[in-house]
Amino acid sequence: MDKNFKAINEPILDFEPGSKHREELLKELERQSSRQVEIPVIIHGKEHFTGNTKKCVKPHDHNHILGQSHQAGEKEIKMTIESSMEAWKSWSTTSLEYRASIFRKVADLIAGPYRYKINAAAMLDIGKSIFQAEIDASCELIDFLNFNIEYAHKMHGVFQPFSPSEMDNSLEFRPLEGFVFAIAPFNFFSIGGNLAAAPALLGNTAIWKPASSAIYSSYYIMKLYKEAGLPDGVINFLPGSGAEIGNKVLNHKDLAGIHFTGSTETFRTIWKTVSNNIENYKNYPRLVGETGGKDFCIAHESANIDALVTGMIRGAFEYQGQKCSAMSRAYLPKNQWDEIKEKLVREVATIDVGPPEDLKNFVNAVIDENAFDKIASYVDFANDADDCDVLCGGTYDKSKGYFIQPTVIVTTNPHFKTLEEEIFGPVLTIYVYDNNKWSETLDLIDNTSPYALTGCVFSEDKAIAEEVKSTLKFAAGNFYINDKPTGAVVGQQPFGGSRASGTNDKAGSMLNLLRWTSPRTIKETFEPPVKYQYPFMDEHEDS
Repeated sequence: MDKNFKAINEPILDFEPGSKHREELLKELERQSSRQVEIPVIIHGKEHFTGNTKKCVKPHDHNHILGQSHQAGEKEIKMTIESSMEAWKSWSTTSLEYRASIFRKVADLIAGPYRYKINAAAMLDIGKSIFQAEIDASCELIDFLNFNIEYAHKMHGVFQPFSPSEMDNSLEFRPLEGFVFAIAPFNFFSIGGNLAAAPALLGNTAIWKPASSAIYSSYYIMKLYKEAGLPDGVINFLPGSGAEIGNKVLNHKDLAGIHFTGSTETFRTIWKTVSNNIENYKNYPRLVGETGGKDFCIAHESANIDALVTGMIRGAFEYQGQKCSAMSRAYLPKNQWDEIKEKLVREVATIDVGPPEDLKNFVNAVIDENAFDKIASYVDFANDADDCDVLCGGTYDKSKGYFIQPTVIVTTNPHFKTLEEEIFGPVLTIYVYDNNKWSETLDLIDNTSPYALTGCVFSEDKAIAEEVKSTLKFAAGNFYINDKPTGAVVGQQPFGGSRASGTNDKAGSMLNLLRWTSPRTIKETFEPPVKYQYPFMDEHEDS
C-alpha cells in the first residue's frame, strides 16, 4: 500500500426521510430482527461452538433474542493463546504495506456493503440511535483504520535519528514480542474494533475479549476481518467470562500488552494482576487504558445560553449518557440560572425516548439490567434527598426495555453524590454557583472528582476561556471551548484522559500506535576503525 496514503474523515450519512440510505437501513433492521444468530468463539479462523451459551438481546426489548453467543472455556482460552503465538511468527515479519492493505480493505467494506449491517447491529445490540450508530460503528471505525494506516507510515519517517556522513542510523519499529490482550467496552463499536486492530496493524497478534453485552455487534467486525483477508490467528475472538479469561491470559508469560477500555475499577485490578506477576513475563507488558470519567461543564455569565443548553442536552443525553466523555456535572452562574433553567426544562420536555428503530427517538434504552438498576438507584437517591431538586425526568421503566428518562438534578450541595460519582447514564447534575465565587468554583471542579477525561467551558469572553483552560489544565485530557465534552473525531481530537481516567495514550493518534512497537536502533558504520588506539594515545611531547 502507498506509504504516502492520506486519510480523510469518513462523511456522515444523514439518513434523511425518503433517502435510499434510510430505506436500506430500515430493511436491514427488519432483517436482523427477524432471525437469530449463533455466534462462535473464533480461534485461528475456525468457529468453535462450545455449547455454553449466553443470550444476546435488544436493550429496548429484552425479550427479543438476537442470537446466542458461545462462551469460551479453559480449553478455548489455551487454544487462543497458542494460536496468537503461532500467528505471531509470520505476521510479525510482514511488511507494513501488506498489513495496511488488509485494514484498508476492512475500511472499504465498512464504507460499502457492510455499512447498513454494522449500523443496524449497533442499533439493535447496544442501543445506538441511527445517528450514534453512523458516527460510531461506521464513520469512527473507518477513521480509526485509515488514520492509523497514515500514522503508522509517518511514524517510520518522523522518528528516524540523525545520520552523520560516516554512518547510517535508523529505528526499526518492531512489534511487541508476544500477544496483546484487547479488552473492549460495550458502548463504542469503533473502540472495540480499534483495540485489536491498532496493535495488529503494527505487526502484533491480538486476543479480543468483547464486552459481554456487545458480542452480537462485535461479531460483525470479526466477519469483516475474515472477508478482508486477515490471516488466521492475527486477531482471535474470545467471548466469555471476563474473570475466567482474564485469569488465564493475564498470567501468561507471553503477554506483551493490554489495550483496554472500560471501568477504572477493572483496569486497576488488571494493573495489580500484572504487577503481581511481573517476574513471570518475558517482557514488561504495555498497559494502555481508557477508563472512567465524571465530565464537567463550567458556564460563565458571558455564555451563549442557547448553545449552552444544546451542549448540555447533547453532552449528557446522547446515547443515554453511556459515554466515558458524557457531561454528568454542570456548574452554572447564579445570575443566569433562571433563563438557563427555563430553556433547559423546555428543551428536555421535547426529547422522545424509545426504541432506536423509531428514528425520531433521541434517547433509547440503557445497555442491560445491571446498568439500569445502578442508574435507577442514583435517580432514587436524588428523588429522596433533601438537598436537591429533580428538575426533569426522575422516572424509569424496565418492564419491556431498560428505559430511563433524561434526568436533570439541581443541588445546593457541591459534594452531592451525583456530582462526584460516575453514573454512566442519562443523569445530569447541576450546581448553581455564586458569580462572586468564580475562582473557588474552578478549584471545586478540579478537586471534586478523581477523573480527568473531558470537560468544557462556555464563555463568549476569550480571556475567561483561557483562564479555565489554564486553571483546569490537568482536569481533562480533552477540553472543549463552547462545545459539549463529547464527540472526539479521529484525526482531529486524539482522545484520552489521565488521573483515574486512564493512561492518556490518545486513541486515534500516532501516540497510541507507538505503544504497540518495540523500536530497535540500527547503526551501520561505512568505514569501521581498524586499530583500537585513539588519537589521544599518540606519543607527543607535552608543552
